[in-house]
Amino acid sequence: MNNGGPSVHASAVKVGSWAVLIRGPSGAGKSRLAFDLIMAGRSGVVESSVLVGDDRVHLATVGQEIEVRPVRVLAGLIEIRGLGIRRCDFVEHATVGLVVDLDAEDAERLPPPESLKTTIFGVEIPRIPVGRGYSPLPLVVAAVTTTKS
Repeated sequence: MNNGGPSVHASAVKVGSWAVLIRGPSGAGKSRLAFDLIMAGRSGVVESSVLVGDDRVHLATVGQEIEVRPVRVLAGLIEIRGLGIRRCDFVEHATVGLVVDLDAEDAERLPPPESLKTTIFGVEIPRIPVGRGYSPLPLVVAAVTTTKS
């Protein structure tokens, strides 16, 4: 079976009906944010959340949407700092609804509108740039539980 599309260095978690794609350099906290989102789903802070993939995922265009799938050999595995590689529930695919860029150079307190979106394979997707040293979880929770004023 074709996983569809290239594999990229990122993690993804399905929160409710959309996947949050987490990008950033090695050591930026992609796995940590993925696990934090899963825990936030379990505690009811956000809608139910389940891992799509950690460390590497496949991205592909499906119609006017971007689909994310786990890399087969890593499916159901997540790195938890201090515990190592652990196995957890995962989904086979999800549609990307939000991109989080960790250690983003363009992160600002009041970001300009153009930095709050990104384009993957020609598809525009909402984006959160997170600066180094800032906790991304509250930003992601706010993005998935609030609307623009």
